Amino acid sequence: MRLNDQSISDRSAWEAAGFELPAFDRRELARRTRAAPEWVHFGAGNIFRAFPAAVHQELLNAGAAAAGIVVAEGFDCEIIERAYRPYDCLSVLATLRADGSIGKKVVGSVAEALAADPSSPDWARLREAFRAPSLQLASFTITEKGYVLRDPAGNYLPDAAADAAGGPAAPRSLMGKAAALCLERYEAGALPLALVSMDNCSRNGERLGDSLRALAGAWAAAGLAPAGFPAYLADPARVAFPWTMIDKITPRPDESVAAQLGKAGLEDREIVVTARKTWTAPFVNAEEAQYLVVEDAFPNGRPPLERGGVIFADRARVELMERMKVSACLNPLHTSLAIFGCLLGFTSIHEEMGDPLLKALVEQVGYAEGLPVAADPGIVSPEAFLREVIERRFPNVFMPDTPQRIATDTSQKLAVRFGETIKAYRARGGEGARSLVFIPLVLAGWCRYLLGLDDEGRSFEPSPDPLLGFTRSRLAGIGLGDKGPFREALAPLLSDASIFGLDLCEAGLGERIEGYFGELVAGKGAVRRSLEKYLGAAARAGASAP
Repeated sequence: MRLNDQSISDRSAWEAAGFELPAFDRRELARRTRAAPEWVHFGAGNIFRAFPAAVHQELLNAGAAAAGIVVAEGFDCEIIERAYRPYDCLSVLATLRADGSIGKKVVGSVAEALAADPSSPDWARLREAFRAPSLQLASFTITEKGYVLRDPAGNYLPDAAADAAGGPAAPRSLMGKAAALCLERYEAGALPLALVSMDNCSRNGERLGDSLRALAGAWAAAGLAPAGFPAYLADPARVAFPWTMIDKITPRPDESVAAQLGKAGLEDREIVVTARKTWTAPFVNAEEAQYLVVEDAFPNGRPPLERGGVIFADRARVELMERMKVSACLNPLHTSLAIFGCLLGFTSIHEEMGDPLLKALVEQVGYAEGLPVAADPGIVSPEAFLREVIERRFPNVFMPDTPQRIATDTSQKLAVRFGETIKAYRARGGEGARSLVFIPLVLAGWCRYLLGLDDEGRSFEPSPDPLLGFTRSRLAGIGLGDKGPFREALAPLLSDASIFGLDLCEAGLGERIEGYFGELVAGKGAVRRSLEKYLGAAARAGASAP
């Protein structure tokens, strides 16, 4: 049972082993996609294969779609060479259910896998795809940092600066590459298209549109692109940037899952860590729960993704759903566990949920402080969603997710995951943000995390983050046992609205966070002592949803 088209043609062996197979002719799928591409996706990582690609397979199985997905990787092209091409663009989706069973599905909806690199022969095919009248959407799962053009000081990041000055001929950033491909579409007749961010960031469609229009404007002003190109990207009748909310926990591939797939007969299950530290494999392991809510704005039509469970709504409902999830009912809890899990030496999320203090922390961040300002989107009940997260999803012992993975790029997430809730409390008047207790504790925990010392004083390597050097430099020289005062070190960091979404000191939280930080660095064991001080009573009482 090798993962390739020839092997899966012997359906009986795979189906006897419990694998669900594509129900369509993949050779014909490749031909149709080559002739008339409809969907290009940027970001060849695990969430794409576990969710959008699997949803599209349902449409193909039902005859509700004709073309496959053209996936393009612009950050780590090694994924294409090691996780796609050796396996004929097939992958195995291992769904880790709470009852311990594993759903096994061979996903074959990807028709082409390309390197989004102007120096690669694949670039010509991407240009061709963007000039095709049949193309309906280009979607993205590239993480929050993929949309960022400037640093906190407002200066272009190096790749973005090179793209803004150099034009569309040889872009380096993912946004530069996407803008160059949109220019191809403009020059092919200003053809319509939807550009769909599926990343976990607030107003993701707006962020994508702003970045592409910024580069288009720079190019047009310098005579590197036609004067009408920025207006094309600004016309929603021709180019739309739908907002979305996506939710599916997809940890990096796990050895225990690989072993279980091996017992089922799958030979191709090697886990690869690329030179850019991406974890990939011929399989993806993911939880069963999933949500994708999309603003229905597609100028050139779209696949009937609702047949695969995608929810289409207007922008207002999408924003409410996204805010509910990202700013109140899931992502803030995840980041809380990531920060304190790293400090306390945990290596799995479900084990953290077995720690009464950490369980009480996410309950307080969620039920006590997040839920009161989580607007109801009318699609899913916020309380029911939060209850599912705390009682079923995070404690799933079969989900091999780690706080170290979730801690990646934390500086890019804090403004949405906590800043929006703090703003909502400020808008309520009265005590406002000053009434918050547990969100400031988490933010102080992040500052403590930046020291790179766990609760026993042992060094650890913080997870990758584009601002790691900058943020750690703010706290240089602080060690366990230091008595402070810490205001001089912390105030510039806490006042940085580009990180937190607002000035925390101006919001009245600076002094509280500084106080918590002082307690967290008091010495070995101070992190757990602080959690016991503020959450012990709730943990002993078994705090839960009302």
